[in-house]
Amino acid sequence: MDRIPPGRSSFLTPGRRVVLRYAIDRATEGAGATDALGEVLEVDDESVTVGTRRGPVRVPRQRVIAAKPVPPPPVRRVSRPAD
Repeated sequence: MDRIPPGRSSFLTPGRRVVLRYAIDRATEGAGATDALGEVLEVDDESVTVGTRRGPVRVPRQRVIAAKPVPPPPVRRVSRPAD
């Protein structure tokens, strides 16, 4: 994953599917990092909002460790009924 520079990354645009790795809040969630995978909903100088399966996740830019664009999710195949 690419480290986020102080400016905006060209792929962090609304509608683009990305994964963001970001530091979690140590005061409320313990130490470490987690990922947000989904479509970029909003980008500003302070944060990036990603629409995930569990809903929108607003990530403050100073907490972003790395980010990269990802391909669309795979198409789910329909299972065949058992014979």
